[in-house]
Amino acid sequence: MKHCILSFPGTFYPEISLPANTSLAEHLTLQNSPVLFGCRTGICGTCLVQVSGDIPPPQPDEQEVLDAIAHGQDRARLACQIQLTANLVISRHDASIF
Repeated sequence: MKHCILSFPGTFYPEISLPANTSLAEHLTLQNSPVLFGCRTGICGTCLVQVSGDIPPPQPDEQEVLDAIAHGQDRARLACQIQLTANLVISRHDASIF
């Protein structure tokens, strides 16, 4: 089974390896991630992050939220909506708090 490596630069959280083609929201908890989650459905914006890596583009519902809270920021994503397909670097977004 393919795994993807997630790293969180600028934090004390270590890299983690998660199965490919799974949702970040299914695996990240307070114990292993600096990402804060609220609703986990893509409407609250609590998990807004900057992502570097090759992932599918946002679905229309996620894009609508991103347009409202991070307009024009191509690397902004809602962590709860990301499906893992490759290694990712997840950084704090200016509007989010880790």
